[in-house]
Amino acid sequence: MSSTLEALRHFAAHSPPRIAVRSSGECLTYAELAQRAAAIATELAARRIDVAALAADNGPAWIAVDLAAQMAGTVLVPLPPYFSREQIAHALADSGADALLADPGLPALCDLDVSALDPLPAAGGLAWCRLRANPAATLPPGTAKISYTSGTTGKPKGVCLGQPALDVVAASLRSAVDALEITRHLCVLPLAALLENVAGVYSPLLSGAEIVTPSARETGLDGAARFDAAALLGCLDAYRPESIILVPQLLAALVAVLERGAERPSSLKLVAVGGGRVSAALLGRADRVGLPVYEGYGLTECGSVVALNTPAARRAGSVGRPLPHAEVTIDARGEIHVAGPVVSGYVGGEHVPRRFATGDLGRFDADGFLYVHGRRKNVFITSFGRNVSPEWVEAELCEEGAIAQAAVFGEARPWNVAVVVRAPGAREDQVRAAVEAANRRLPDYARVGGWLVAAEPFTPQNGALTTNGRNRRDAIWMRYRRELDAMYDRSLELTA
Repeated sequence: MSSTLEALRHFAAHSPPRIAVRSSGECLTYAELAQRAAAIATELAARRIDVAALAADNGPAWIAVDLAAQMAGTVLVPLPPYFSREQIAHALADSGADALLADPGLPALCDLDVSALDPLPAAGGLAWCRLRANPAATLPPGTAKISYTSGTTGKPKGVCLGQPALDVVAASLRSAVDALEITRHLCVLPLAALLENVAGVYSPLLSGAEIVTPSARETGLDGAARFDAAALLGCLDAYRPESIILVPQLLAALVAVLERGAERPSSLKLVAVGGGRVSAALLGRADRVGLPVYEGYGLTECGSVVALNTPAARRAGSVGRPLPHAEVTIDARGEIHVAGPVVSGYVGGEHVPRRFATGDLGRFDADGFLYVHGRRKNVFITSFGRNVSPEWVEAELCEEGAIAQAAVFGEARPWNVAVVVRAPGAREDQVRAAVEAANRRLPDYARVGGWLVAAEPFTPQNGALTTNGRNRRDAIWMRYRRELDAMYDRSLELTA
């Protein structure tokens, strides 16, 4: 039995009235959550479901299905609500899912080739259907969960994870923040995101904490790229959680609202931020508005979190020290490698070595804090021979309130160019001032010498973002290549 299930049954037996999970419409004690999960597990077993896909908004039902799959030995395939119809169809076929559990009204399911969804009585509003056409997929032994991450291509890649590895990461996280005595966590990110699944569900369950699961509408998270920080503040005021997890863009929006005079959420003890580079300036602004922000680092292939700043060991600009479960090394090229509870493999049987090459560049300081500089494959070399990690420059640009998103290029060029997305309401002169402010913080070789405003925000729907929020650089470059090349051509004309 997994340690997550052991903790659930322990608190259900010894503290049955303790609240396990709540939403705006439902509240379940540990005893009730255990009973619901067991009832769903019985139904999964009776229907002989080996691989179940789950497409649903955050809520108690999502967590109950996750735990039920563990009880029944069913492989679970969480599908992010912001996945497109094509991505969902790919994940269903690729994983060999023989059943789909879903919110019946989920828009992306409307025109999929699935049979009618029938109510699953124990699953609190979710329905299910049998997927008859999918042949079984080749999965590594011990696979409990398949987490789909899109990377830089349109088709998501299925990462196969074992429950013992996920439990180890959850326990490591629990011990890292144990001194904060967190009793209530609010899930902001989709539960289908492995980071929220492990750090926002499994870790709180291990300590008997309460998990709050508002809908995406309540938290203000609309898809993968739109966010209403005022809605999140309302959620924080209503539920008074002690911890939340954010990605950098959500943190930037929340900080901006607080800087404009909104009241600081006083209940928070921990705002964990990860999923992308966070500029030192943004961390400083978060400190000044009173947010207890702790930056971390992780990957789906490593079971989520690898390193985290904590109250006992925090260094701005770093992603913290590696957690006890992770063995982190840097090779001669500066690439980060992680050993420990790494991925079992990928759907289709692709093997993953015990020491996983992350593709990220980084370094350790003398005190063991890890710094991440960006993706090795994204680094470009200017015509002056200087290496530039675009994520670094983009983080500095997006730290400015007038810029919501940015993509930086400069391979074999004398200076860098950027495509920027204006923040709502920002004028062009404010964007110009923002670029100039970011340039003042950067060394000369990393500065942006020319920029243009994007025709529309970067989103997964228009192909400019991956579903986990990272730039699709090739797609952005191809769309704006003519304008960017013209900047260099004009510069040559002026100097001729």
